Amino acid sequence: MAKKKTQKGKKFNLFTKGSVDYIIWITVMILVAFGLIMVLSASSPSALSETGDSYKYIKKQAISAVLGLIVMMACSKVDYHIFRKLKWLIYIVFIALLVLVGFVGIDAGGARRWIIIAGFNFQPSEFAKIGFILFFASILSDVKEHGKMKTYKYGFIYPIIFMIPIVGAILILQNHFSATFIITVVTVVQMFVAGTKMTHFLLTGLIAGVCGVGALMVKNGGSTLGTDFRSSRIQTWLDPFSDPTGDGWQIIQSLYAIGSGGLFGVGLGNSKQKYLYLPEPHNDFIFSVLAEELGFVGCVAVIVLFTIFVWRGVIIAMRAEDNFGCLIAIGIVTMLGLQAMVNIAVVTGTIPVTGMPLPFFSYGGTSLIANLIAVRNIAEYFKKRKLDD
Repeated sequence: MAKKKTQKGKKFNLFTKGSVDYIIWITVMILVAFGLIMVLSASSPSALSETGDSYKYIKKQAISAVLGLIVMMACSKVDYHIFRKLKWLIYIVFIALLVLVGFVGIDAGGARRWIIIAGFNFQPSEFAKIGFILFFASILSDVKEHGKMKTYKYGFIYPIIFMIPIVGAILILQNHFSATFIITVVTVVQMFVAGTKMTHFLLTGLIAGVCGVGALMVKNGGSTLGTDFRSSRIQTWLDPFSDPTGDGWQIIQSLYAIGSGGLFGVGLGNSKQKYLYLPEPHNDFIFSVLAEELGFVGCVAVIVLFTIFVWRGVIIAMRAEDNFGCLIAIGIVTMLGLQAMVNIAVVTGTIPVTGMPLPFFSYGGTSLIANLIAVRNIAEYFKKRKLDD
């Protein structure tokens, strides 16, 4: 294969060779296997009630896991520098796809996030997260390499301008607050790691905060707490027992499940809350079923696995061979680590309820495949240079 040159003159092969990092690989494989077991346990009652087949959800999830692993292994052979050359194509394609979903997508739960492809529900925002991590890593690398990262215009305003259409497409057209939150935080972390000044964040954050509070007060007649569903979620979070059979039902059942687990749990497959008490226990609240069946010990095991994953990912980011690789790695680690942290915080009642899946655990083929592809973008850096612990 003939070598090609990157924007900085370095040569790279379209296909790369080398061994994977076994810490990342083994950790992810354990998480995927653990997740499949929990999807089987958590989904069987609702699957039987809804479709008459207890194994409906686990069969789809297993197919997605196999497909995701195949795609991940295939993509790991491609040199990551190619994404830097394709950054504008990546940006345009995903913006167009997110806008399209906003108009022709499937409505579910007050949001429009899915489209049907060959009979399967597909959620473009899951892949858009990865695409935009690659895009922002590229433009931030360009700015840094031109020595303009510390300037307000190029180091802050420039990337923010490209983030606005993404936030608009996901939040306004799809009503997908959690994806907007993830992309925003990941972009901010990438900007910070790339070298953006803290004063730029603080100044812009202060201005945006004042304007946002002012707009809410004007809209809601002097109150910063409106009457929409997000305000209702905050009120429910503060006192879920104020509406135990309505908005507070899900979090109350989640807390019952977690409290019932104790130290070692009631045993795998023996959860009571999954029997149509906890709504869709195989989705965003699968950690509640895990806590009930495997107890505190099981919860700690999952948290430790995610901690190992983040730790190893940060090491890769710190030792990556270039700025582009570092920013991709830190973006992926932030995305998956933040999703895990927010999901666990939601099901334990630490923060208000939001639709945030637990990576590698929550049911959803698009999410699982996207997460496995994202892992590829971390593990690949060890192919470039063998690292010691």
